[in-house]
Amino acid sequence: MATTTPATQAKAESAPLSSVLPGRLVSLDALRGFDMLWIMGADRVIRSATQGSANPVAKFLHEQFAHVPWEGFHFYDFIFPLFLFMIGAAVPFALGKRVARGDSKASIYRHVFTRGAIMIFFGMMINGNLLTYDPARFQLTYSVLQVLAIGYMGASLVYLNARVRTQLGLVASFLALYWALETFVPVPSHVVGVYQPHTNFGDWLNDQILGSLQGPWRFGWIANTLTFVSTCTIGALAGQLLKSKKPHATKIRWMVLAGAGCVIAGWLWSFQFPIIKNRWTSTYALWCAGWSFLLLALFYWIVDVKGYRKWAFPFVVIGMNSIAAYMAWNLGNAGFRRFAEIFVGGLRIHTGGWYETIIAAASMLVCWLFLYWLYRHKIFLRV
Repeated sequence: MATTTPATQAKAESAPLSSVLPGRLVSLDALRGFDMLWIMGADRVIRSATQGSANPVAKFLHEQFAHVPWEGFHFYDFIFPLFLFMIGAAVPFALGKRVARGDSKASIYRHVFTRGAIMIFFGMMINGNLLTYDPARFQLTYSVLQVLAIGYMGASLVYLNARVRTQLGLVASFLALYWALETFVPVPSHVVGVYQPHTNFGDWLNDQILGSLQGPWRFGWIANTLTFVSTCTIGALAGQLLKSKKPHATKIRWMVLAGAGCVIAGWLWSFQFPIIKNRWTSTYALWCAGWSFLLLALFYWIVDVKGYRKWAFPFVVIGMNSIAAYMAWNLGNAGFRRFAEIFVGGLRIHTGGWYETIIAAASMLVCWLFLYWLYRHKIFLRV
């Protein structure tokens, strides 16, 4: 009989995945956690540390952690589509298991749409005033989880019903259709080839269908279903490549080529159809998918091919509970800050302008320790 010593137990507890959920692709969890880290407070650390600095590097970093108002791209504009891309990358692994064990299409569809509905419900809790318990204040609005749900459900349907070549064709068709709708469909104040807020088809469509229900975030997201699904489906294509039996070198080469191709295509197309995060334009979808491919290739090469996993452990803790991390931070970040103040609040008089950086980092650490507790107890929020 095998025995477990304290040393081997400690080693097992610190192993990123093998002792918790065997068979997972660690790089996917690590990259998902890296992305979520910025959502759960790392952005605040950078912004507060660089606030008001005259140093060119600090000024550049501060700018990169603010959304571009309209056309253009900052690093902060990459966090959301990278997460959607990663959801897509997990689709072939999650749904592939259900297909392999013989689940019916109907049962898989129920799973997909139930999961999507739960994500929309969670999004309503954060952005839709659901927790006011006042139906008059409810809003079916643009939110991160709502977009993730739309992208996930659409990409799942594409994955379950189309071969790889057809998936590629559908992505190209969705991106082209969205461009055509935004460019040529006449709506009030629209000028062909000019893209401005609330003068395009997507914004008009949302206003017609939702009216006041959409709340303050009028982003034309109904038409953006085409580009949300495209981003997630491109992620699913990456997941199918990773799931294949191709050699590691071949997978990395194809991801790099796909990433470079998407970046170049998005950049060239942007001269006519701008990269606009607030409308998830086709060029924005391609540009972000390209960088997502390249970053996934890097993580895959370092973590799963080279086997360098210890450095990624903090990211894996977050990535394996990414929905819990998002919900906890958005609903409880004030609580994390208050708890952190118990331990670092006394530093305020000693640290001057650096206190906000310290408390932001401490709040993020409290959230991470909560996720680590969940990880140690093998509690993973699945929807």
